[in-house]
Amino acid sequence: MKKALALILMMLLALSPLAGAQAAEKPLTVVTSFYPLYIFAQNILKDVPGVTLENLTHPTTGCLHDYQLLASDMKTLAQADALLINGGGMESFLPTVQEQFPALTITDSSQGITLIPADELLADVEEAHDHDGHDHGEFNAHIWLDPRNASAMTDTMAQELMKLLPAHADLIERNAQAYQAKLAALDAELREQLANLPRRDIVTFHEAFPYFARAYDLHVVAVLALEPEESLTPQMVATLVDKVRAHGLPPLFTEPQYEDRAARAVALETGAKVYELDPVVTGDGSPTAYEDTMRKNAAILVEALSTP
Repeated sequence: MKKALALILMMLLALSPLAGAQAAEKPLTVVTSFYPLYIFAQNILKDVPGVTLENLTHPTTGCLHDYQLLASDMKTLAQADALLINGGGMESFLPTVQEQFPALTITDSSQGITLIPADELLADVEEAHDHDGHDHGEFNAHIWLDPRNASAMTDTMAQELMKLLPAHADLIERNAQAYQAKLAALDAELREQLANLPRRDIVTFHEAFPYFARAYDLHVVAVLALEPEESLTPQMVATLVDKVRAHGLPPLFTEPQYEDRAARAVALETGAKVYELDPVVTGDGSPTAYEDTMRKNAAILVEALSTP
């Protein structure tokens, strides 16, 4: 009889509002694969209680080209309830994660986004490069550099987080919508700034900017290095020099995360000017980092492309 009463009491406690609130407040650890997703997730999870947000890779890592998981990464994933990834082939280590942590909820934020085939860019620039067996993947994965894609990524992540945190779904939805409004304003601002520039051709450091270029009607006429750590041979430099001259000396854009020797070599031979565009893969981690960096990029483009 005592056992029956105890069981009934436990059931009543489990059904009580207090117990429901305690269950709803169960701590949740959300991990993002790299920097831009961390910025988006910060905005989505603003003021949501009981959530720990961590970034898997160090904020100075940059793009996850051939990134190898560290022991510290595995420890982080072992404690994670959810992993938010870029998708599109960016996380080459994903099969390892799926094998080691089969119960981990993984959200691919590239869902629903039209991906640019890698060959679409390579067809225009590969003659200058010796790929040495590099696999560039089926698609270009730098989707976040179009603010409209960033908005779609935000929505995909928010929808999954609302499922994981139903008690805070309304707050997550409001946060996501507020951030999407900021991204829409950013897109409109950039679209106006870049609409009537006298020049549209650019040369980029690596294949990070085709989504940005497509969004704002810019033309990537050459890529200095298809791999961030690629060393250019004299023949490759000569081919790039010819291409830059053929397109009327478009500006060359390096990235702050990598050395600019290739750009300097081409600039020395052609007289083309060198500027810097940031692919938003490293930074201070502030919630406004994406918007701040994209506005800085737009200002640099206006400066570089306003000179006939």
